[in-house]
Amino acid sequence: MFENANLRGAAFMILSMAGFAVEDMLLKTASRVMPIGQAVLIVGLCGMAVFALMARRMREPVFHPALLTRGLAIRSGFEVSGRLFYALAIALTPLSTTSAILQASPLVVVGGAALFFGERVGWRRWLAVVVGFVGVLIIIRPGLDGFSALSLLAVAGMLGFAGRDLATRAAPKVMSNRQLGVAGFAMLALAGAAILAFTGGAVLPDAKGVALLAGTALFAVLGYHALTSAMRTGEIGFVTPFRYVRLVFAMALAMLLFGERPDLATWLGSALVVGSGIYTLIRGNRQKTRPLTNPATRLPQ
Repeated sequence: MFENANLRGAAFMILSMAGFAVEDMLLKTASRVMPIGQAVLIVGLCGMAVFALMARRMREPVFHPALLTRGLAIRSGFEVSGRLFYALAIALTPLSTTSAILQASPLVVVGGAALFFGERVGWRRWLAVVVGFVGVLIIIRPGLDGFSALSLLAVAGMLGFAGRDLATRAAPKVMSNRQLGVAGFAMLALAGAAILAFTGGAVLPDAKGVALLAGTALFAVLGYHALTSAMRTGEIGFVTPFRYVRLVFAMALAMLLFGERPDLATWLGSALVVGSGIYTLIRGNRQKTRPLTNPATRLPQ
């Protein structure tokens, strides 16, 4: 029974990551025919409307009162930051590079959980976190000829998403997935509005632009729903490592549709980031499930 649930959960996670990769690809394409802020704003409003309708259908309030709590306010701030900088990175930097840097987010969460919530992280997982950050440095290569300051947008976006995930742990768990979806896409719309207010230049989308925006919103919603299903099906420790297949989809789309050719440093850095992330997830899961023969014994991690 658990085996089947795990396989279904893994399938949902792979589907989710494919959806998010296609969303990124469509958003990058849309940014070529309209300002990126406008595209992000419209996609955020569309996603917000979809989840609001779903919430109303379930007779839930669209905006839960918990949104006004300190924990969720902090979460929203980090989410706006992450979505704002990641959207800019999608538009202005190679999709392969941006997607690779995003994969370091779980490593930041592991380190942040130890520093801010007192979670026990042993030296092996700390070492994996360090190796993952070395991978990020290899990708962005500061001080070398291939360095682009714009790659720091992806780093800022990744840190924003990690902060959001950490803040979610401290936030009250009283909101449904539909209400969280409304809040998440509202933050996306806010990020888009902030970018557009700074850059200006809004245009009336043509048929191609409308199709791109509709596709982006569709895959964003599908990706979110598949992710929710994945985390509710099977064991989290088994399902979560499959999130890294997003990089595979992103690399394939970047090479096929945008003619990107990641160099050796990008491939090496990506391998370090993904390998370290998978290790920390698996190691952490083993630690949680391993039985204690002596309750007074602290298990190594």
